[in-house]
Amino acid sequence: MKRILFLLSVFATAAQASEGTPIAVPAGHKAVMTALGAGDLAYECRAKAGMPDAYEWAFIGPTATLYDKNKTAVGKYYGGPTWEANDGSKVTGKQLAVHPSPTPGSIPHQLVQASPATGSGMMSGISYIQRINTQGGVAPSESCSAANAGAKQMVKYQADYVFYKAS
Repeated sequence: MKRILFLLSVFATAAQASEGTPIAVPAGHKAVMTALGAGDLAYECRAKAGMPDAYEWAFIGPTATLYDKNKTAVGKYYGGPTWEANDGSKVTGKQLAVHPSPTPGSIPHQLVQASPATGSGMMSGISYIQRINTQGGVAPSESCSAANAGAKQMVKYQADYVFYKAS
């Protein structure tokens, strides 16, 4: 019973966190799973597009482990974006929207529309993924210039990923 109440509170929190924002999941979909993603976001110092004399930290991709509420590793998250469960099923997707995180120094909340899953298992039937409750992960504050072009930095982050299926 405690487990059911916990899961209901997590799903309610996810719905409340995005209600009325660009990352709200369309009607007709329900939250079926939440996982904590914790790991690193990679950035590289590069010349800005169309501005060869200006430099910025460009996002390269994520490397994170997905954990369930018991802090058991249930999968991984990596570039694509791709969420892969330990059962081998995986889903990729396309970013639809972002919304500023209420936590300073944190990457934005995000809504991703999932592509059909590969393999059968935990990721089968996932239609949308929200990234909420973000902590950290913003581009490095160190200088980025021609002197350190090509330098790479890993930045720690964590976020809750809420997975939805059509109801």
